[in-house]
Amino acid sequence: MNTNNDDKNIIAGWLAAHRSELIDVADYIYAHPELAYEETLSSRCLADYLEHQGFRITWKTAGIDTAFTAEWGTGNPVLGFLAEYDALASLGHACGHNLLGTAVAAAACALKDDMTANRTSGTIRVYGCPAEEIMSGKIVMNDQGVFDDLDVAVTWHPFDRNRISNDIWQSQDIKNYRFHGVSAHASKAPENGRSALDAAELMNIGVNYLREHVPSDVRMHYAYIDNGQPANVVPDFAMTNYFIRSSLHARTEDASQRVDNCAKGAALMTGTTVDIELVKSCKEMKVNRVLTELYYDAMTRIPTPEYTEEELNFASKITEEAGLQNNGHYFEGLEPLESEPVPISIGTDASEVSHTVPLITISAATMCKGTPLHHWAAARQAGMSIGHKGMMYVARCMAEGTKLLIETPGSIEKAWEFHKGTGHF
Repeated sequence: MNTNNDDKNIIAGWLAAHRSELIDVADYIYAHPELAYEETLSSRCLADYLEHQGFRITWKTAGIDTAFTAEWGTGNPVLGFLAEYDALASLGHACGHNLLGTAVAAAACALKDDMTANRTSGTIRVYGCPAEEIMSGKIVMNDQGVFDDLDVAVTWHPFDRNRISNDIWQSQDIKNYRFHGVSAHASKAPENGRSALDAAELMNIGVNYLREHVPSDVRMHYAYIDNGQPANVVPDFAMTNYFIRSSLHARTEDASQRVDNCAKGAALMTGTTVDIELVKSCKEMKVNRVLTELYYDAMTRIPTPEYTEEELNFASKITEEAGLQNNGHYFEGLEPLESEPVPISIGTDASEVSHTVPLITISAATMCKGTPLHHWAAARQAGMSIGHKGMMYVARCMAEGTKLLIETPGSIEKAWEFHKGTGHF
């Protein structure tokens, strides 16, 4: 039940007053989907809005053209909000990053308004983080120490439900395997060739047999990168891209080494060579119980969205068209906080940040129940009022949760104790 008096709530008031312009920002990013490290329009749109709201903008954070840092205030605590805005090839914003970045900016601005009114000291930073879809931006930024002086980091992700993301997002290795062979005419002189493609295929066969002998949470998936050669040429080059994941970094490392051995064995069998490139590596999410409980407390006081008959009809139609499983229950309120973290089978580069500073992640319903991420149905809802309502809701959750964090004596210290392993529940 909502116990806030919204008429006197500065955060709620700011969000209500700026709702239409925030939706315009989200819709602009939605209409201009840009891939990893190409988010020129999206990052500029978000940074321009924050600058208009009084934030100081610094571009090329960590040397990345489409990364920025927006800062307001001085002194401690230093509060970091992590925004994303990259899209997916062919699917557009099927992960809802148009909503993700906009809600983060909205939360920071609403909190700024509250801190100004109450003369609360502290620094708010919004980090424009590119290339989450290829597990890259935040890892590069984290490796360069961008987040080192934060007291806490705050972010969220679109999903089909409202809850604290009490989740262990997966540890991941992303690798490229480049096989080099000897070209030859495939019909006239095949004996002179050493097929890089044969090596790539044998590697993948080996990995498929390996699946039986790894822990049940390990995931290994791959794609061939086209070498552009016709079938009448023994290919002297072939490349595969692998994502190797689990809910524990040590398990990911072990599986990753065994995949490497499959590649080396395939090269030996075919008389080829292989170059192994570790593109990115990310640890699993480090969940902070102090933050999950505190932000959940804040969320219990915030009303979840209500939906119009038109929106419910839309949810019904898209459920039928996409074959979603929800038994006609399209939206629900706030889910209870689990007693223990929950391993999930997806990853985010925000997990790497969680090992540097205490991090909280919130989930909000920007799509009806049963809608999977990276799906056209998720993209459709990210560009309409269902997505907008989840965005505005979670912006308030992040702002109110961070306000409660600032105003609760010792909470930041306790979060750090838990982060370092010296605190407990």
